[in-house]
Amino acid sequence: MAALLLSIIAGMGVPDLLLPVIDVALVAFVLYRLLLLIRGTRAVSLVRGVLLLVVATPVSGWLRLYTVHWLLEQFQLWLIFALLVVFQPELRRILEQLGRGKLLAAPPSPLGESELMDLIGQVVRAADSLSRNKTGAIIVIERDTGLKEIIETGTRIEGLVSAEFLVNLFVPATPLHDGAAIIRGNRVVAAGCFLPLSDADNLARDLGTRHRAALGISEHSDAVAIVVSEETGDVSVASEGKLMRHLDLSSFEQTLAARLRTGPAAGFRVDRRFLRPGGSER
Repeated sequence: MAALLLSIIAGMGVPDLLLPVIDVALVAFVLYRLLLLIRGTRAVSLVRGVLLLVVATPVSGWLRLYTVHWLLEQFQLWLIFALLVVFQPELRRILEQLGRGKLLAAPPSPLGESELMDLIGQVVRAADSLSRNKTGAIIVIERDTGLKEIIETGTRIEGLVSAEFLVNLFVPATPLHDGAAIIRGNRVVAAGCFLPLSDADNLARDLGTRHRAALGISEHSDAVAIVVSEETGDVSVASEGKLMRHLDLSSFEQTLAARLRTGPAAGFRVDRRFLRPGGSER
């Protein structure tokens, strides 16, 4: 693709001195878009491993670790074939995005502070309503790590976030109530999604599948997961592999604000129109 664009540019009479610059810029841009596509998937860890091996090969030669250097060189001979197998889902996704014309699309812009406050307010209202009615729910808010693989397991929605919309997604006996709702920006991008369960062996025995799934997604990404217990109505938040349980409404909104804001949470104001007076613990 870069070669085709360069030939078109050359035909337009662009000076030869600029062609190398344009060449490097195009390659860098395409690589950047590819990295955005695999961000948040298993491919990120695999890429890190490959880069480590690529760097370790010349370093081992420089340090005169001849046996290690020879083994790394032999490994690189079939690494390309292994990558084709390991990266098959990601390669398929890249080709699909390219076919849809979305490879060069601009990434979504982050929410402003007022939009983030509104998002938190809507989620707090939804959690309060779900808790009062003891309706089980799990809501995952995507952050820097993309959740493309998780989103693809559910049903695409692309609906604007509102408390009423979130509550309706988890009405019992409806098609999407058992899975997780994924929020990206100010939109619910998918519902009925399957999350990876936590592998931790020191979890409390009273934790159900929703709590283990919330912990699992927080272990695999930097997402924030909100869980409402169907049995007790308790609200919990999973972040960075940790689960904060038995949160009253005030603690819940403070925890959510602290986890979602990129900077320090001090001084961060949440729209208190959406908070139940008193924030009594349930």
